Amino acid sequence: MKLSKVKVVAAYPITPQTSVIEKISEFIANGDMKAEYIKVESEHSAMSACIGASAAGTRSFTATSSQGLLYMHEMLHWASGSRLPIVMAQANRAIAPPWSIWTDHNDSISQRDTGWIQFYCESNQDILDTIVQAYKIAEDTRVMLPAMVCYDGFELSHTSMPIEIPNQRDVDNFLPPYNEKNALLDFEKPSAHGSLVSPALYMEFRLLLQKAMENAKKVIDETALDFSRQFGRDYDSQVQCYRCRDIDAAIVSMGAISSEAKEAVDTLRKEKLPVGSIKLRVFRPFPAEAFQELAKRVKAFVVIDRDISFGMEGALFTEIKSALYHLEEKPLVLGFVAGLGGRDVRVRDLTRAARKGLDALKKGTRYPKEEWIATKEVVEE
Repeated sequence: MKLSKVKVVAAYPITPQTSVIEKISEFIANGDMKAEYIKVESEHSAMSACIGASAAGTRSFTATSSQGLLYMHEMLHWASGSRLPIVMAQANRAIAPPWSIWTDHNDSISQRDTGWIQFYCESNQDILDTIVQAYKIAEDTRVMLPAMVCYDGFELSHTSMPIEIPNQRDVDNFLPPYNEKNALLDFEKPSAHGSLVSPALYMEFRLLLQKAMENAKKVIDETALDFSRQFGRDYDSQVQCYRCRDIDAAIVSMGAISSEAKEAVDTLRKEKLPVGSIKLRVFRPFPAEAFQELAKRVKAFVVIDRDISFGMEGALFTEIKSALYHLEEKPLVLGFVAGLGGRDVRVRDLTRAARKGLDALKKGTRYPKEEWIATKEVVEE
């Protein structure tokens, strides 16, 4: 955020996001960053302040988690509907009740239909690099949409990792200053925004937002490739594959679990089993085309969801099946729910899931039921 030269920050503290806001306030108080920090009384107000700042033509930032993100829900729609390129760091944390401060993805997944671009990060290097990219993507005139950069609470927010911090000059060459011509508000030409619109026009506004999301796919790929060339780290696509050559099955995951998935693949490869892993970097817009292309060489997708859409199944499981629905030769898709509320997801859990995928291929299973990994026996009284 500091490297991106944000000018307005508005946020309200909530575990496990608080350390982010504390560090930003230090930057500003110590003069390390020329920005305005707006102290607000709630997450709803934090997003409202960012909306005002962005509408006035200023690069803005906020951060939140869990219940705080839910409190923002109304204003998330105002940000996307107004086509404001706000970037938010979202430390994933389970939803209450029962009360939890540990991680899963249900908080951000529950906001997938708000019109925000959603990135999911595997490591702290991922977080830094993705926030810088997110501003360039969000502010592209083909997109002009807000973006949230999601990362697992505590597993990433409260752990230390060695990372490469880019030189400020290099970041400035990659990310130009915010184009003030994109500002909605002009004191010389007063106008109203977000006003009442009749049914004769409402759908067209939504169609434009949908087209912007579709445009974002190309812009995300262009930006990732540009970033990789300039900084030497691989962000060449919306999904990233690990050891995916000559495989039958692939473990699909988002966030910090992707590191465990790579370890699981290395373990299985020692046994000569044809398994790779696929990390989903972007959940919205959903990279359906990438999975359709992967389906040409992967026979089974073993999907690990750190979320659950109650009454259905894991959201990633649903999305992948939908993306592959029209293919004549459909690969097998197996769904597993894991890691809710911070439950550990071990390498052995993922190797077992992958083995089940290979077994299902041998047996010719077509529609296996989704499974929950590492749960205790549930007794309802």
